[in-house]
Amino acid sequence: MGNSPGNTYKLDKLTELNEELENYFSNTIIPQLFVDGDMILRKFTPAAMTHFKLSDSDVGRHIDEVSNNIRFPTIIENIHEVIGSNKSLEKEIQTTDNVWYQMNILPYIVRRENRSNGVIITFIDINDRIQILKGYERLNRNHEVVIHALYHDIKGPVSNIEALVNIMDEAMGEGGNSEAEAKEVMEMLKLSVAKLRETVEDLVDIGEAEMDFANATERVNFGNVIEDAILSLKDKITESEAKITSEIREAEIGIPRKTIRSIIYNLLGNAIKYRSPERLPEVLIRTERANDTVVLTVRDNGMGIQEDKKEAIFARYTRLRDDVEGSGIGLFIVKNMVEDSGGRIEVESTVGEGSTFRVYFRQNPTQK
Repeated sequence: MGNSPGNTYKLDKLTELNEELENYFSNTIIPQLFVDGDMILRKFTPAAMTHFKLSDSDVGRHIDEVSNNIRFPTIIENIHEVIGSNKSLEKEIQTTDNVWYQMNILPYIVRRENRSNGVIITFIDINDRIQILKGYERLNRNHEVVIHALYHDIKGPVSNIEALVNIMDEAMGEGGNSEAEAKEVMEMLKLSVAKLRETVEDLVDIGEAEMDFANATERVNFGNVIEDAILSLKDKITESEAKITSEIREAEIGIPRKTIRSIIYNLLGNAIKYRSPERLPEVLIRTERANDTVVLTVRDNGMGIQEDKKEAIFARYTRLRDDVEGSGIGLFIVKNMVEDSGGRIEVESTVGEGSTFRVYFRQNPTQK
């Protein structure tokens, strides 16, 4: 029986869609897996093949048979959870070789039946971001250690120096002691000063050593980093129906990659998190050069920030709203990263209209 024109059109359309899907899976640089409703691995991207050491012979196998390659102990339970609930799942996970990823499991929905017929799993490498966050958390803890040491370790030598100076002052007031006694006090005074210098140098070394984790400067492509941040926040962007627009007028910047990635990730995440309930979120990310400065702008149409809160938002543990999840440390970390890179961050905002964050990075104007 021959095909009707309508059936032929549908077949051609399905073939076209399948070719587009094949082309996407063949060219994406993100590790992705497609697992059907029977837990069979149906497709994976070349990046997943390389990363998880998969081969063509793994297609058609039960995911349980290849889960050891993927190295995530709970992946099977997570797939069952998403298929059963029809809801996506996002979690930060660590492989058995101690590398951190953000795993997004999205249900593959059969629209006409409104059920899951499998999942698409995406893995985003966030190891650098996790490490830099841990680095700043460690740095914050060590700031408290330094303050404690300033009080206890320096207090002793300073008190000792003060006492020795008083002894010498009293001795001079009484007509002076013997040369031997004066020499002994002077030697003790020198030892106390040496101890004070040693303590101060130790404290400085603590700070410098802890900042080494963020000091490797490289040429970073803004487009790649923005794409990385968008992929990392994919579920939140989809859930909020946010429209993300980028204008890349300055393509590269000389800065540690993990630093600029964390800055963009935090600013974009906040723009979505503090969206207005009255409209869909729109976020513009723009980069441009102004003489020896590269400017990163993140503008949203969200809730906005009250004038008297603009400084407070950069303080540690500051949260403007209790009904929005968060630790209150994101912008504190961003500000520290920016300033540690020799730059500055500014914010303009109108309550009910939105906010604009501008980050200024000093760069050699001859660098391109």
